[in-house]
Amino acid sequence: MKTYIFLPPVKKPTGGVTVLRQMADILHQAGHEAFLVTRGSSGWRPEGLADTAPVLEWADMHLTRDDIWLVPEGWVNALAPGLEARSTCISYVQNWAYLFSSLPEGTSWHTLPVEFLAVSDPVSYFIKTATCKDAPIVRPGIDRSIFFPPESRESGPLTVAYMPRKNKGTVEQVKSIFKHMCGNEMESQIHWRPITGMNAHGVADALRSSHLFFMSGFPEGCPLPPLEAMACGCLPVGFTGFGGWDYMRQAQEIPRFSPWWPLRDVEWNGNGFWCADGDVLDAALCLSEATTLLREGGPYLDATLKAGQDTANAYSTEAQKESVLALWDAL
Repeated sequence: MKTYIFLPPVKKPTGGVTVLRQMADILHQAGHEAFLVTRGSSGWRPEGLADTAPVLEWADMHLTRDDIWLVPEGWVNALAPGLEARSTCISYVQNWAYLFSSLPEGTSWHTLPVEFLAVSDPVSYFIKTATCKDAPIVRPGIDRSIFFPPESRESGPLTVAYMPRKNKGTVEQVKSIFKHMCGNEMESQIHWRPITGMNAHGVADALRSSHLFFMSGFPEGCPLPPLEAMACGCLPVGFTGFGGWDYMRQAQEIPRFSPWWPLRDVEWNGNGFWCADGDVLDAALCLSEATTLLREGGPYLDATLKAGQDTANAYSTEAQKESVLALWDAL
């Protein structure tokens, strides 16, 4: 059995594309015949990495019914070679928002011989509820040798790291509300640090020198930035993207928002201040509460930051490897 994983044509390795590469490399390094498949010469492809899965051009791929053809969600047309060869076709859903976005007119997931994988428990729940199909879970992993907490942080203004490409207008709204909130004495004492154009090591360095991380992204399947922020010792605040509830748990004693869908049992306690997607007022309130907690310190803060470390440990690349290999052994 050979595994072929479609690598979408992107200019830069997004988080989802990185997870696809990681899966292929895990299988390859464990002795499975696994390949990344590209289409066209303009897209990004992995280079300079040791012991990586081979990269095939689309035209050089020859699928059989004994093979696995894995395609990320949103690229339904790319399933065609696997469907034609009667391979085991899998749609790996890394963002629930694109599950139906590219289905050709007149086509249904009920009529396609395609199985699902989900990137998180909420995404699996979404797939099951929306399509009646099961979706085993393969979670992403973060490299704990890169994302780890600092020994200490300098005193002074609190720094809030954020990613400006994620819902930029919403971020500006939250900033404005936070700035104008009555009785807010913290606004003039914080610094906003945009994280953009950095490699993994640069991101980790920026997070380690920040105090908070504002999560502005939604929708999401299993967002990695808040995990990376927790791993680097930041207190995370903000939106969840729905998929973030795979690991996000409220640190607020009386949260203003609680998810209505079922949450799996986890081994960690509250790890952040979370609000409903798009609720800019609650986001600003959560940010205000988080800055106050950081200024006051104490056991409540220590417990929340420890929960962040416990969460990050559960999403290590080692845990990702075990999950991928266990699933492929079952296949």
